Amino acid sequence: MAGVTTPPALRDRALPWLDAIEAVAPNAVAAFRGIEAGRFISVRREVRRRAGHGSAPTTTAELEALATALARVVDRLPEEALRAPGGEADWNVAQTIGHDAAARSGLVLAASLAASGRWPPDAPAVVPGVPGAPDASRDRLLGRIDQSRRIIARSARAVEGHETEPCPLEHPLVGRLRCGEWLLFAGIHDLMHLEQLHRIEEAFATR
Repeated sequence: MAGVTTPPALRDRALPWLDAIEAVAPNAVAAFRGIEAGRFISVRREVRRRAGHGSAPTTTAELEALATALARVVDRLPEEALRAPGGEADWNVAQTIGHDAAARSGLVLAASLAASGRWPPDAPAVVPGVPGAPDASRDRLLGRIDQSRRIIARSARAVEGHETEPCPLEHPLVGRLRCGEWLLFAGIHDLMHLEQLHRIEEAFATR
């Protein structure tokens, strides 16, 4: 997610797509609306408030709704848009979508390993900003999103009841979060990229 920033005063902008998602992912959207460019301290404050004990089932449902939103955008984008610049460094759109699908799976999997006491002693450090395949087809991208759904559904069950336990995962931008907080942060990360994809979709629609 290196290079992903949300424009200041996001809460004051008219974003119909975000309003629609808020109905099915209210906690992720509420945290996302409070982000100002580069101020990840606000993310930590909101996830701590919204990802307490017993929150895993609700957050999992929100992640499922966000996967549906991602898949719908991917399905609508014209083929040429998948190879267009994606708003993050020099990635194209396919790389951005592949990155998000991998990140949402990886964050929840890490939380599940910590929650179940299976954190590997030699776990590598998080490297944010790893792109997906630049030539990934629409079907492949949709498949990656579906794969993330399955991984999240399975992994999140291990987090349930252990949401407030610490997780050794350390992210260079937000530091360490608790197990349940990583689930919610995965949803916030989805929204960061959904904001990019909707801007790209709008740009192609005006051509």
